[in-house]
Amino acid sequence: MPAFKFVHNNINVRDLGKSLEFYEKALGLKEVRRIAPEDGSFIIVYLSDGSSSHQLELTWLRDWERPYNLGDNEFHLAFRADDYESAHALHSQMECICYENPKMGIYFITDPDGYWLEVLPTR
Repeated sequence: MPAFKFVHNNINVRDLGKSLEFYEKALGLKEVRRIAPEDGSFIIVYLSDGSSSHQLELTWLRDWERPYNLGDNEFHLAFRADDYESAHALHSQMECICYENPKMGIYFITDPDGYWLEVLPTR
């Protein structure tokens, strides 16, 4: 069987600028590549944490006019924080924490489009 390796996850966003600002401020993700055709019909931006090869792909579609249907929103991405307390303080200040499970030692934040992102401590 051939070997497979994770490359990226994609999510679609309605306001690319707002999403880029959120992901940089909340999680330190930086733009590493962009695809934008001349007709302006879409923009794809790849974000990196600077340490792993896995990337987050944000796709903006010019003609999309309604919020994305996230279903039951059971899909999420997880991020490990090297300083969990500081991360929690930042996300509290940003007012983006949407769920906490102190018993498990985790919490979730929500991005501008309503996607949930899990924050885990380094163990």
